Amino acid sequence: MEKEYFAHETAIIDEGCVIGKGSKIWHFTHIMKDCVIGGNCNLGQNVVVSPQVTLGRNVKVQNNVSIYTGVICEDDVFLGPSMVFTNVINPRSHILRRDQYMQTLVKRGASIGANATIVCGHTIGEFAFIGAGAVVTKDVPAYALIIGNPGRHAGWMSEYGHRLKFDDMGFAVCPESKEKYQLTNGKVINLGK
Repeated sequence: MEKEYFAHETAIIDEGCVIGKGSKIWHFTHIMKDCVIGGNCNLGQNVVVSPQVTLGRNVKVQNNVSIYTGVICEDDVFLGPSMVFTNVINPRSHILRRDQYMQTLVKRGASIGANATIVCGHTIGEFAFIGAGAVVTKDVPAYALIIGNPGRHAGWMSEYGHRLKFDDMGFAVCPESKEKYQLTNGKVINLGK
């Protein structure tokens, strides 16, 4: 049976992986055993996907990203160039901690900027936006904009990636999609058009 995805000739794909239709795997990328990669994903150059990682549909992984065991990315996630995941909270070279990998969940539509670091054991909410170079050390709410080191909440983002400006009543409109959002008790809801 012919594969339904593209893999560059320099890519290494271990046995036991499931790769969805229409996905593209580029130069010097290594997909390790027992990974699940959804359809229409794009994995750039020099990407490593460790065993048992799950990527949903339409996940974009830019160059030089390592996705370690314990990471789950839902559909439509963007991982910027050279961003970093960890999977052990207290690594030591001389102590084997493979049984202590912590789960990191990146929910649907979230974007993680270039050179950002995601400390393991946290959830990045739907459509959250992690700025370039930010260091995430705690859970991130849906639609939140996180910047800095350590990462701090700096605002809210639309599903189209625009900063939302809420009025006194707690409503904002995305300038591109025209979708309306409501901010109540520290949570953002997309109300649609």
